[in-house]
Amino acid sequence: PKRDLIALANRAGEVLLHRLANFQRVWSLPPNENTGKEVTALAWRPDGKILAFGLNDTKRIILCDVEKPESLHSFSVDSSITYMHWMEVTEESSVLTSFYNAEDESNLLLPKLPALPKNYSTTAKIFSEEKSDEIMKLLGDVRLNALVLGGSSGFIEIYAYGMFKIATVTGVAGSCRGLCLSSDLKSLSVITEIRDSSDSEAEITYFQLDTSLLSSYLPEVTRMARKFTHISTLLQYIKLSLTCMCEAWEEILMQMDSRLTKFVQEKNTTTSVQDEFMQLLLWGKASLELQALLMNQLTVKGLKKLGQSIESSYSSIQKLVISHLQSGSEALLYHLSELKGMALWKQKYESLGLDASGIEDAITAVGSFILKANELLQVIDSSMKNFKAFFRWLYVAMLRMSEDHVLPELNKMTQKDITFVADFLTEHFNEAPELYNRKGKYFNVERVGQYLKDEDDDLVSPPNTEGNQWFNFLKNSTHLKESPLLFPYYPEKSLHFVKRQMEGVIDQCLQKPADVIGKSVHQAVCMSLYKTSQSEDSTPQLFKLPFLWNDKTSNIHYVLFTILENSVSKIHILRRHTDTSRSVSNGILAVDFGNFLNNSISESSDSRCYSCLDAHFYDDETVTVVLKESVEQEGKERVLAQLPLSSVYTDEDQDREFIWDSTKRLDEQSDEIPTRTVLLENQWRVLENMKAQYVSVNGIRKVSCVLSSNLRHVRVFEMDVEDDGEVEEEEEEETTQIAAGEPDEQNQSADNQDNVCGASAEELLDETEEQESSLDP
Repeated sequence: PKRDLIALANRAGEVLLHRLANFQRVWSLPPNENTGKEVTALAWRPDGKILAFGLNDTKRIILCDVEKPESLHSFSVDSSITYMHWMEVTEESSVLTSFYNAEDESNLLLPKLPALPKNYSTTAKIFSEEKSDEIMKLLGDVRLNALVLGGSSGFIEIYAYGMFKIATVTGVAGSCRGLCLSSDLKSLSVITEIRDSSDSEAEITYFQLDTSLLSSYLPEVTRMARKFTHISTLLQYIKLSLTCMCEAWEEILMQMDSRLTKFVQEKNTTTSVQDEFMQLLLWGKASLELQALLMNQLTVKGLKKLGQSIESSYSSIQKLVISHLQSGSEALLYHLSELKGMALWKQKYESLGLDASGIEDAITAVGSFILKANELLQVIDSSMKNFKAFFRWLYVAMLRMSEDHVLPELNKMTQKDITFVADFLTEHFNEAPELYNRKGKYFNVERVGQYLKDEDDDLVSPPNTEGNQWFNFLKNSTHLKESPLLFPYYPEKSLHFVKRQMEGVIDQCLQKPADVIGKSVHQAVCMSLYKTSQSEDSTPQLFKLPFLWNDKTSNIHYVLFTILENSVSKIHILRRHTDTSRSVSNGILAVDFGNFLNNSISESSDSRCYSCLDAHFYDDETVTVVLKESVEQEGKERVLAQLPLSSVYTDEDQDREFIWDSTKRLDEQSDEIPTRTVLLENQWRVLENMKAQYVSVNGIRKVSCVLSSNLRHVRVFEMDVEDDGEVEEEEEEETTQIAAGEPDEQNQSADNQDNVCGASAEELLDETEEQESSLDP
């Protein structure tokens, strides 16, 4: 929409970004395990900073940064996506303006989220230091924009800001071929393809759905959606912080447990490991077996290394919990509490499905998560103290065994230190056969890792709550047990488990508005347009007609489609007002193109008819079309032309209004549709040496792209009008080699189900120089 860029997708599953000027490639995103291999739809966010694409094989939607090929956000859907449209709301109101200005109040009240450390894996890229503004980029402008997804078997969903689902629309039959949500949010136009069985002809049907609930509650919808997008970015932030914590926890920390287990299995004596260590502590003498374990397997050097690993690993985890997990959860609590306040304002938010009790549950779940994070901090704290004292004592004991010199400052050990180590041995070094059955180890000296395991199992060594006065008080109090003021505490569960539970509860409370708003959407109009012929279905379904457009200034939906009459594909234009109760004059018209190629061949001028191959709205006043002569002979070129709507909607013959017979399909009534014959003077251009088939345009940037029928060639045209005031294509750019791309424009995405692109990434012909050039796949 705003920049000199075109997005393409090819059969290999790559998404490519090219500059229009010289078709230089900006980046390419190859398919990977997080995305998928079959791209079926593309859409730009209206500000052009994010590209969304839908994948058929994994049923995922990926939001990608325009600057570099990285996924900023992704979510799964229930159907394979066949079409996407990303629109921006243009309505203005004083309430909205004041909300746009006050949007930053959370930034004033909440501390800025600390950036995630860079040194962890790629998962944390989005919130890492040099990109701390990335989260703002993902949220984008405050003005509401909506990504509308259409899929097979009547699947339609609307996502506010491309992230939060505000409506699940039901009641539309067939697989979606086109979508357009009006910029005043009053109605949604949908074109679907309905098949009775796989071999039958498909019937193309136009639905107009009334979405007036969204438009009448626009300020509330905007506010609610904005809150929800904040919440989902925070959930992502917490998830990535946890990933970093799991990476900070190293496998080396498990060494102690596995060495001790091996020792138990190999030793011949009957004394327990705990007693062996106790003897060493009290008498300063170790059995030969323990000596062998310590000196040969653990070694002085290994002990030092283990001590350092534990210290560095624990302190990084501790930092992540304090600065990232806690600040993320507190921000989450803030936004959920604000949302609860909104839900309690029933006259404004109840009809949108905001439910205070559901949000209350979500707040409670976040509280439980914060409690768990605090518990982890305490476990880290006590483990660090214990290990330090234990390793210090063991280090001295091992130095003595090897008869090395022990420094005097290491030798000092008070009674308090001895008691500390003895307690540590008593608590951690007792063999647990039931643990061996579960984990294959007799010991669980290392207590932090269990909190970071993504398993449903209970904790191996839950914290000891005996003697805790608060717990005893709660246990004996009948009233406080069920109190809504206390966050439930799950002593047996890991941090991951509590986080998953929290995500589930939040998802559930965010799901309800989508259902309620979706149910309020109802069908206003359903028109059966025409049947597709079998031959047409063999062509790849890129952005085949019909094409939908919303004129923001006059609030009118346009539908462009062709109907075959006497072997000529005649273009028809259908107009509907976005306010479903109002009608538009000239609701449907057909357009005939007169003879405009002034060839001096002695043909009678009447015998020439043009079939329309593809059409796209260039702007609110103009349609760009690709035409071919219906009697196609060798050497007859295809034509790119601009069709001004002013020449179609003239003031003459207003009296002949088409009366629709709803019992029949439109193509069965085509004789009665009023036809306008348009003579294009100089607003056309012959496309030499190119079997042009599809066109994609951007009126803001004044460019159009034509794609050949074999999907191997793209031509870019500047549609500049400065020369003589006429719209005229000039300065054809060279045809470039792209890996079988399919162009995409503004918010219009490539619409195709089975056949993402009709060519594989092979060599493409560079047409200007007429030479083969091989591709970098």
